[in-house]
Amino acid sequence: MTEHRAQVAELLADYRRSRERLAATQQELGAVSGSASSADGLVTATVGARGVLTDLVIDGDAYARYRPAELAAHVVRAAREAAAEASSAAGAVLAEALGPGTDPQTVLRGSADLAPGELAARQAPDDADDPGEIFEDQNWLDDTEWSTSR
Repeated sequence: MTEHRAQVAELLADYRRSRERLAATQQELGAVSGSASSADGLVTATVGARGVLTDLVIDGDAYARYRPAELAAHVVRAAREAAAEASSAAGAVLAEALGPGTDPQTVLRGSADLAPGELAARQAPDDADDPGEIFEDQNWLDDTEWSTSR
């Protein structure tokens, strides 16, 4: 029985170490961010580990220098570059936790253990023939069906 208890104690210790490492990895991932600026420095985007925009700084001069579409393009480009930087940093954090042989970027994309056929099966089928599933031409702002008493 003593040997059995020693094995159980070792398993519990391994489990606790794994949980502590997982918690540390989660904290590290929570601290990951990426930032990128336009070439002229008038637009700076910051994103978190999952690529979600967390800060956007637009210098007042940008409004005078750029037309709205140009400014939007700078914002999108900066956010995309910041997301790539954050993804790279998150991958580095995960690489330590995952160990050799696992691609951290596939884990971040949610496809780490899926074969190409399984990935294709996860994508929604193309239901272009079903007009109930096409949302591009719907007016989401049409409130004619709403009661005027609201």
